[in-house]
Amino acid sequence: MYRECMSGEQFDDVVARLEAISETLGERTFALLREAVASGSGQRPPEEKVISQARRAIDKAIHLLSGLGTTSD
Repeated sequence: MYRECMSGEQFDDVVARLEAISETLGERTFALLREAVASGSGQRPPEEKVISQARRAIDKAIHLLSGLGTTSD
């Protein structure tokens, strides 16, 4: 029912925002890993694992929503 209320452009906007969030999380992950290497840590920072999990969830949402903006019923 809610799907009928949202136009394709609205889904496209949501996907674009999610893509930006995913990119930001990827940059933060890379920074955490770079900091860990620079400090000589031989372990993956715990924050990096959580951020990576969140990014994968967002990437899945992007995949699921991408088709909704272009599908016509």
